[in-house]
Amino acid sequence: MDILLTGGTGLIGRALCRALRNEGHSLTVFSRQPETVAVKCGAGVLALRSLDDWRPERHFDAVVNLAGEPIVDAAWTEKRKQVLRDSRIVLTEKLVACIAQAERKPAVLLSGSAIGYYGGRGDMELNETSGPGTDFPARLCVDWEAAAIEAEKYGVRVCLLRTGLILSSDGGLLARMLPPFRLGLGARLGDGKQWMSWIHIDDYVQRVLRLLQDAQLSGAFNMTSPKPVTNAEFTRTLAAVLRRPAPFSAPAFLLKQVMGERAGLVLEGQRVLPVRMEAAGAHCRYPDLEAALRAVLA
Repeated sequence: MDILLTGGTGLIGRALCRALRNEGHSLTVFSRQPETVAVKCGAGVLALRSLDDWRPERHFDAVVNLAGEPIVDAAWTEKRKQVLRDSRIVLTEKLVACIAQAERKPAVLLSGSAIGYYGGRGDMELNETSGPGTDFPARLCVDWEAAAIEAEKYGVRVCLLRTGLILSSDGGLLARMLPPFRLGLGARLGDGKQWMSWIHIDDYVQRVLRLLQDAQLSGAFNMTSPKPVTNAEFTRTLAAVLRRPAPFSAPAFLLKQVMGERAGLVLEGQRVLPVRMEAAGAHCRYPDLEAALRAVLA
């Protein structure tokens, strides 16, 4: 297939590029820093500086939309919230406009979303039929998905990737957690009862490949392991794998003071189950947290 990726230089995008290249697909990556594409995504991967450069006569068999500014890296001022919306929703709208103008439409659009769609729901088990939350991350995901679904009007199969916490040796969640944990300074967050729905990067990529290839699959998919854990259990397991103590707790009030509205990302979890992916037979190679962490940290 000839595939266009947005967000191809990010954590998931880089891993996906490797897998797609290994399968012999042709890749074009949209990036505002096109000079970095070959280095981050591999030799032979083409760069697209602007979506305006996607001319109607240019055909892609599939589009994978993973673009989006990191949601946790900066305080949620009104200006930052607009940046987050523009990098997800506005870009997706532009992408769908390009699809609308294309002389030959792609067969499928896989578009990013997040389990933040569900909002903070305590111990409730959530699947793809569960309704959305009402906080800022949830509203962001709802609008992001709505922008992508518009591609269905042009005969394009759309899959929405409600992404959980990615476990990878190449960055992301563990890059933030490992330094203090390796020093024996690991800590649970708040009371540790909030759920963490995670997935090994290899399992994520394999599910994306399945969604690209299986024309029977469309709609929303929870991209998580079938075995979410609480923050307390995640903390204990990571400490055990590293053979380090994790005796501390980061008080909720302190996290709220430091992070402001963003504190909800770490203090309010989602207990998400990948019901539709499991029903399709796309089972995780690493369903258990300890095995997944050992594989990542090997």
